[in-house]
Amino acid sequence: MKIRISWSAGHVTAALDDTPTATALLAALPLQATAHTWGEEVYFDTGLAPALESDARQVVEPGTVAFWTEGNALALPYGPTPISRGWGSPRTEFGGESRLASPCNVLGRIDGDPRALATVRGGDAVHVQKV
Repeated sequence: MKIRISWSAGHVTAALDDTPTATALLAALPLQATAHTWGEEVYFDTGLAPALESDARQVVEPGTVAFWTEGNALALPYGPTPISRGWGSPRTEFGGESRLASPCNVLGRIDGDPRALATVRGGDAVHVQKV
């Protein structure tokens, strides 16, 4: 299933895997939230409270669609965060290591270049809907 995440300056689409958290997110769509940023990550509250899945990860590839269970938030890293190893070092194709605040459920992947998320500013309204 595909979702579209949009904000005033742009949008991305993402393909979600068949996971319990992805299923819960899809059932809750559409949703609107207020964006927060942390290094090169955008996150926002979803109102959902899924359990941490057995394959949750803290270090993911830029462009991963993740769910931060401790914050009930969708986490969209597009590069390094303040706790990434090598923060501030040269980047790979889509940025450096994306180290999330804690292990997160992996839901899928952003289509195309995740650096489009760099135009999201803290406080922006974010809309998520099925495509």
